[in-house]
Amino acid sequence: MRATTRSATNTTTTTDNAAPPEPTTTSSTAQPPPTASDADSYKLRFCTVCASNQNRSMEAHLRLSTATPSPFPVISFGTGSLVRLPGPTVTQPNIYHFNTTSYSQMYEELTAKDERLYRYNGLLNMLDRNRNLKWGPERFQDWVPGLPRVDHVAKGDKGALGTEGGVVDVIITCEERCWDAVVDDLMAKGAPLNRPVHVFNVDIKDNHEEALVGGKAILELANRLNEAARQERRAAGAEAGEAAAAADWENGQGEARRNFDERVPEILAAWQEKWPHLPALWTLAWL
Repeated sequence: MRATTRSATNTTTTTDNAAPPEPTTTSSTAQPPPTASDADSYKLRFCTVCASNQNRSMEAHLRLSTATPSPFPVISFGTGSLVRLPGPTVTQPNIYHFNTTSYSQMYEELTAKDERLYRYNGLLNMLDRNRNLKWGPERFQDWVPGLPRVDHVAKGDKGALGTEGGVVDVIITCEERCWDAVVDDLMAKGAPLNRPVHVFNVDIKDNHEEALVGGKAILELANRLNEAARQERRAAGAEAGEAAAAADWENGQGEARRNFDERVPEILAAWQEKWPHLPALWTLAWL
């Protein structure tokens, strides 16, 4: 693992429970049953990124958006200038534009071109998975943090619930050059929301088999991060009240957020010990 303190602005970076039993009451007024606290049900919002928003980022998108017992809010992107898929030869890739070409369109076009070839090399299976997750590939550099994404909920994108506000807590890239592109783009955007975001890279080879392993590893990292966030929000809620703690968290402030941010390097180091073949990078940046 290699951690870095490079920031996306000039700002200095820093490195289920069951509900309790209903109490006995002597009041004649019926009491509502207790429910899980906000801290216990909280889910971090994730963004997964690879070059073309096709293989590695989409496998991670699948894992996060179908996690049990409850899915994570997740969006996904690519950082390339164009979507590039293997063609009949190395010099003849299939090229598409981000944001305007759906996975279904790609699937149908490649089926018409050479169904046997693209079934054999796994592209049709990959695109079939993708079109059942979201409409089409999106480019990270075109994303505007804070711009509502309600239309993605209407389209039925998996993981869209919880991301309607256009912000995320964690970005996970799948290749170092994508991590560099993400951090550089966040710097260029100038942090208009002044909201912290943890940016990880989990280095995954771009093939279907490695993407499956990488997706599983990313889900485990997400679960570890989310448990830490729950613990810190629970502790802050007990001291300052859940509503106040939740509001501070959403604004990127407060004791819970600071404590969580400080725990991230330790969480990543423990995760890396289990997944040594997936070299990781990390920095704290700003949306």
